[in-house]
Amino acid sequence: MTTQQLIEQIHQKQSFLCVGLDVDLTKIPEHLLQYEDPIFEFNKRIIDATHDLTVSYKPNTAFYEAYGINGWKSLEKTIRYINEKYPNIFTIADAKRGDIGNTSSMYAKAFFEDLNFDSVTVAPYMGKDSVEPFLAFENKHTIMLALTSNEGAFDFQTLNIDGEELYKKVIATSKTWKNSQNLMYVVGATKAEYFSEIRNIIPDSFLLVPGVGAQGGSLSEVCRYGMNANVGLLINSSRGIIYASKDMDFAEKARAEALKIQQEMKAILENS
Repeated sequence: MTTQQLIEQIHQKQSFLCVGLDVDLTKIPEHLLQYEDPIFEFNKRIIDATHDLTVSYKPNTAFYEAYGINGWKSLEKTIRYINEKYPNIFTIADAKRGDIGNTSSMYAKAFFEDLNFDSVTVAPYMGKDSVEPFLAFENKHTIMLALTSNEGAFDFQTLNIDGEELYKKVIATSKTWKNSQNLMYVVGATKAEYFSEIRNIIPDSFLLVPGVGAQGGSLSEVCRYGMNANVGLLINSSRGIIYASKDMDFAEKARAEALKIQQEMKAILENS
């Protein structure tokens, strides 16, 4: 999916919601455990219930890798289901990869060619030769960790280096990498006050924003400081949507929670 296609979907659906498919077998409805593949069955029903309210799905690969080969098969089935039934959905492999060049090339091949995700999250600590292999794939997007929402983010990311915070240096440096137009960035919603300064560095890039809802981030604050002319935001919600209920009506309750966020987004778009 190209950036322009993503923008068109945002305006068509009046939504910039990304639903995180972080499936924990101890948290899904018990009646699904009787299925041969309960993870896929759970995902399928969540997807069918919310696909018209969201522009993106983001499986965190750790929740699949934790179940070994069966979990990886569930991930493969999930992404294939989205690609075949809802091809206008933007897919994100939340894998946070990053390694030396030839290893990154294999990671990129796994997520972009084998699994056919539209994008993958990466950690930039090892520098440009660990990220550029992902950027080499045409019409694929690399989503780089910029300023995260966890408590430990302040250990390194906001350190002042020669008068500038480290995360700003990382973002600015990434703009010099080959095919940097394929970059998006992760910026945590719990740090909404930083969005204006980030937009000064990357005014046109898409930002993937976790932390709205369960982690206490404010959608209105994020949009106030982070939205650009093309919206430029993907707001992720995981637990608040997919675990809205553990009963037989879990998919309907998930839809209701997604609809609440979509309606708030629609109002923001109409007033922007």
